[in-house]
Amino acid sequence: MSYWDLIEPAPGTYDFRELDTQIATIRRRKGTVTLGLGARQPRWPENHWPDWAWKLPKAERTTALLEFIKTVVKRYHGNDTIVSYQLENEALLGSFGTRSEVDRDRLRQEFALVKQLDPRRPIIMSTSTSWGIPLQRPIPDAVGFSYYQVLFNAHKQRYTKAFHKIWLHRLRARLIKLIWRRPSFIHELQLEPWGPKNIWEMSLEEQMESMSPDQIRHTITQAKEIGLSPIDLWGGEWWYWSAKNGNKEIIESVLKEIGR
Repeated sequence: MSYWDLIEPAPGTYDFRELDTQIATIRRRKGTVTLGLGARQPRWPENHWPDWAWKLPKAERTTALLEFIKTVVKRYHGNDTIVSYQLENEALLGSFGTRSEVDRDRLRQEFALVKQLDPRRPIIMSTSTSWGIPLQRPIPDAVGFSYYQVLFNAHKQRYTKAFHKIWLHRLRARLIKLIWRRPSFIHELQLEPWGPKNIWEMSLEEQMESMSPDQIRHTITQAKEIGLSPIDLWGGEWWYWSAKNGNKEIIESVLKEIGR
C-alpha cells in the first residue's frame, strides 16, 4: 500500500522509507508485489487523504492526488518486484470508511495516468461490493471481488451470513469475460473475524463466532470451487498475531487448506 497520508504528510514532502523497506524485503524473499495506488486503499479509515489535501477545494485535491500517483509510479517504474497495480480499493463504495468521495470522472483520470506512465503493468480494480459487474469505464485489466461470509451486522446487532453461491460467482466471472474480455479473481477472501470490535479487543470465543477453523475450511473450500485464480487471502496479520498469543490452530488450519 502506498498510503498517501504517511508518504506525503506535507505538500511535496515525501517519505518512502517504509514502503521501500517493504518492497525490498519482499524482493529478497523472491516474492512479488501488487502496489496499491490512490487515496482509497485497504486498512481503516480506507480513505488515506492527508489532512492538507482533504482541506483543499475538490479540483485542487484531484490535482494533488494525480501528482501523488505520478510520483509513486515513477519511483517504482523500474522495480521488477512490482508486477501489477491496484488502483483504489472498492473505488465506488462510499458507505464504508471515512472521508469517502466517489468520483468516477476522477477515477478515469487516475486510470489513464497510470496507463500512460506504465503501460506494461496490468491494473487491477475491485468492485464496490461482493456483487455486480463493472458496466462503465474505467475497465481494468483484471476485476477483483470480495468474498466475506460471516460478519457482525451493526444494525441488527448480531452475526449474519452473506448470500454467497458458487454458481452465482461463476456466472459473474463469465459475464465479465463475455462483456469486457477481462479475467476475474477473488481479491479479498475473508479469513479473519469481522466482529463488533477490533480483533484485539475481542475474546477468543468472540473471534471464533466469525472465523473459526471450521469456517476457514468451509470458506477456502467454497472459494476453490468457484474456479478463479488467484485467491487473495485476507487476514495474515490475524493468523500471525493469534499464533504469537498461543493459538496456532488458526494458521495451521489455513496452511492445511492451501496445501502448505
